[in-house]
Amino acid sequence: MSKVSIIGAYNTKFGALIEVKDMISFKKKIDTNSYYDLIIEAGRGAIKDSGLEAKDIDAVWIGSCSPSRFVNQEHVAPLAVAIDPALRFKPMTRTECACASSSVAIYDATYAVESGRFKNVLVIGVEKMNLLDTPSMTATLATCSYYPEEGGKGATFPSLFAELAKSYSEHYNLSENEFRTQLAHVAALGYRNAASNPLAHVQNGPATAEEILALPETGRGSNMMIAAPLRLHDCSLVSDGAAAVVITSTENAKATRQKVVEIAGIGHSVEYLPMSRRPKKYALEAGRDAVGKAFREAGITAANVDIAEVHDCFTINQLLTTEAMGLSAEGRAGYDYASGRFTADDPNVCVNLSGGLKAKGHPVGATGASMHALIYKQLMGEPIGMAPKRKTPGIGVTFNVGGSAVTNCVTVLRRIK
Repeated sequence: MSKVSIIGAYNTKFGALIEVKDMISFKKKIDTNSYYDLIIEAGRGAIKDSGLEAKDIDAVWIGSCSPSRFVNQEHVAPLAVAIDPALRFKPMTRTECACASSSVAIYDATYAVESGRFKNVLVIGVEKMNLLDTPSMTATLATCSYYPEEGGKGATFPSLFAELAKSYSEHYNLSENEFRTQLAHVAALGYRNAASNPLAHVQNGPATAEEILALPETGRGSNMMIAAPLRLHDCSLVSDGAAAVVITSTENAKATRQKVVEIAGIGHSVEYLPMSRRPKKYALEAGRDAVGKAFREAGITAANVDIAEVHDCFTINQLLTTEAMGLSAEGRAGYDYASGRFTADDPNVCVNLSGGLKAKGHPVGATGASMHALIYKQLMGEPIGMAPKRKTPGIGVTFNVGGSAVTNCVTVLRRIK
């Protein structure tokens, strides 16, 4: 089986890409960068970055979570034809796995290149979420849960991840204040890192845990409770955006490139969709399985990882993914973040230098592709935003989840040339 490498990447600006004309009701929204625009921008950007032309692309995959509800558009894969007329008549496919939709698109495209069917493949992740009002957006995301007993019964993703947070704090006997402080350190790290990322949704968030902990409980500018024990600053953003990568065989990449970043290992593991079926809610069991698969294929351990982008849709999930990767011992990730580990100054491994979903933004269908694009740029020595301060990293990992940590996608990327 031939290996596959990324040869180009692009990330759009993430944010609420709308104008609101009625600031009282927030109902009059003008789309300033549409779903269609985002696909074109990301696709063209990745192709240009690869040094190829559109005619060289053999197929396209698009990962997108729920465009039929967010923007009233299904059958989205053919929208990629608008990137360039040379893509007309090329095969195009859409994948959906909630927030892991575009990681799965990258995996499907990787398998297609490995098979020898295609030489060069463009993969795009995209979502436009901010055209909906908050209740409609929440209802749309709820369809990514197990609807008969979760979304259909009023559960939201904050409430589902709150169940993981409660289980974690109870299992490790954390006091309310201790746990709240740990989560505040995670959020603050995301905000500090995002301040250096020109593409991030939030670039002026509270930079320290102390600032977050000092915020009022209610009112304007508060850190209100969303779903106990998770507060506003524990939750990721409702974002719009897209990202894209171009992949080819490693053999082809080595023959044509001065620098090569290979997809060295893939772990794709799926948990029970209903949270009620899971015996251990204080750990990501399927996530650990995905890590094991990816690390074994790449021939690495956690000690070899220089940089990681992990799925912090909620601060609790940053703790869980950090532990699932083996970067922290079980029950110790919160202490590690509070002690100042995983920053750009960390001598071992840096986490979420982009700002993560918490501050970079979380346009759900775009998140997996964004993680891959930004780690690729770091390994190429062309970081977007903050870079590790010790050296250019050689091994990076993306850890993207879909739903309530149901679909777990872990990719090891390695600079090999």
